[in-house]
Amino acid sequence: MKLCRIEGSVHATVSATGGCGKTILIAQPLNAAGRADGPPLLAFDQVSAGEGDLVLVMKEGGGARIVLQDKTSPVQCLVIAVVDDFHLSE
Repeated sequence: MKLCRIEGSVHATVSATGGCGKTILIAQPLNAAGRADGPPLLAFDQVSAGEGDLVLVMKEGGGARIVLQDKTSPVQCLVIAVVDDFHLSE
């Protein structure tokens, strides 16, 4: 799982059958300091996240297909939780 910040959404005129009706979000992975860490991901939204939200993204196709209950879905990333806050301890 990756901690990410939602930067926006993607709008498509054509979608694979496994993605009909799902919102695709642009999720920027973050490091422990809250700074961008790598390229943005495209992730299907499972929790009604919005721009600016801190979220957990599951980046594993097999797990995504289990959550979606669709063995043929081409999805690799899912937003599975909105994070209210987090603290790191040493």
